Amino acid sequence: MPKKAIAEPETTRLTITWSKDADLALRSFLGERGMKKGDISKFIEEAVRWRIFQQTVRQARQAFADVPPGELQRMIEEAVADVRAKRYRQRAERL
Repeated sequence: MPKKAIAEPETTRLTITWSKDADLALRSFLGERGMKKGDISKFIEEAVRWRIFQQTVRQARQAFADVPPGELQRMIEEAVADVRAKRYRQRAERL
């Protein structure tokens, strides 16, 4: 039985307007590291993902700033246990 092909992620084009200084800085940065023109998209996508992640973490920290550490740890452990139990049930149903 052939393995399932891994689909390439769907992409979209984006036009951005930014300063020549930023463009030159990025191209120089990538060039110094041996990266090529096509790597600009990969770099920008990674930067966007990190920025979104950082803002999400900041929002979560602000939202739970008043929760005592022990209570927060209990909430995290409960959420992890719930997710693991759900995954375990889903796997068992597939077998």
